Formats: sequence, C-alpha cells, structure tokens
Amino acid sequence: MGGGRISAIFLEALGGRGLALERVTVSDTSPEVLQGLRARFPAVTTTADNAAAAACERVFLALHPPALKAVLPEIASRLRPDAVVVSLAPVLTLGRLSTLLDGFSRLARVLPNAPSLVHAGFNPVAFADDIPADARAEIGILLDGLGPHPEVPEESLEAYAILAAMGPTYFWFQWQALRELAASFGLPPADADRALRAMLDGAVRTFFDAGLTAGQVLDLVPVKPLAEAEPQILQAYRDVLPRLHARLKGA
Repeated sequence: MGGGRISAIFLEALGGRGLALERVTVSDTSPEVLQGLRARFPAVTTTADNAAAAACERVFLALHPPALKAVLPEIASRLRPDAVVVSLAPVLTLGRLSTLLDGFSRLARVLPNAPSLVHAGFNPVAFADDIPADARAEIGILLDGLGPHPEVPEESLEAYAILAAMGPTYFWFQWQALRELAASFGLPPADADRALRAMLDGAVRTFFDAGLTAGQVLDLVPVKPLAEAEPQILQAYRDVLPRLHARLKGA
C-alpha cells in the first residue's frame, strides 16, 4: 500500500534478487504514481484500490502516518487471518497499528533506508508477539535482499530512524559538493568518483576499525579546512535531530 519512493526502492532491490514481481500488487491513489510504477516494473499489478493490496499474503504499508490513520480502519476487514502486515512508517506503534486494524495483531515494523536500493540498507525490524516463527523467517528472507535487518526492541525504532533511515541525507549533499569541486579543479568525473569512493571507504574503516578513540581519529589529519564551520554543523545536529526524535516519539 503506497507506491512512492520506498516502494520503488524495495521493488528494484527485491526484483534484482529474484523476487517474482508478477506476484506483487501495489496500490496508490495517484494515477501518475501508478503509471510510473507500471513503466518501471511492468510485471507488478497496480491498482487504486487499497483493499486489493490489503488482501495479499504479506502487506507492506508504505504510507505516511497520517494516511495510515485514515486508511487502516477501511481495510481491516479485508486482511486475511494468516496475513502479516509490515509497517514501514515511524511513529505508529504496533499497539496503535493493531487498534487501527480492529485488533489484527500479526504485525511487524521495519524502518527502511535508501541504500536498500543497492542491497546495502540497514532495516531494523520489530515483531509483534503474535507473529509465529515461520512468518518471521519469511519476512526475514524478503528483507535479506535489502541488506542487514537486525531484530530490535520496538522502542528503539525511532532512534534508528534518525540514525540510519535519515542518515544518508546528512552526507550525500556534501559528497555531491565535493564531486562538483573536483570537476572545477580539473579532475575527470571517473577519477573524482574513484578517489571519493576510496576516501569514504577508508574513512569509515578508520573510524570504526583502527582501534582508536574518536578523539584520536579526529586528530589524525592536522589540516582541517572546515574547522571554522564545524561548530555550526555540530549545532545543527544537536538542535534539529533531538527535536525530530522527540516529535517521532511523542506523536
């Protein structure tokens, strides 16, 4: 249910790992969204009827919380007794989802992130108590095609939303700026991308695997061209992200 960005990411990744897309139904109220999905994934069945998607064996909810609150009571009666409903949304807890679905309790929550597109996502999952082991395993097999998917306590999901689901957005625009600067310095795009990719890989491995404290890692390079801007950048993290986390937890 919902044919936006995350559904397209899932379909691209899972289709690339052998999922039979002809068995997938995607519902959305936007004709333009459905048209785009049909062009990109012609094997997928598309429909404007959420009840059709709700009648599937495994139902993934790829809608924002306000839309879910409106739609779930309408489709509760269409769920199969043996279905598993997987919410990809923050904020709405398993308990709240169950209430909106008239007591249906075979539920899971996953906090997906965009690198799932290249099978390198980090998608923590929390299961309701009523999901049996075989259904959990089946959901796990689906998530295998997206990247790691550790089972975590539900109360930690919003923290993972800030850290992992939204995390790439904190860095991607900076990487693109470095690409553009490299081009202005005369580096061919392929050479710039090779250097940037190697630098990022090495920086991550150094931060996590070198056996140094964070302070020691930060001191490895004496020249810090953006040192004057660091306080403003850090303040943005400390101001914006805690407020966002509080809003997700308190909504």
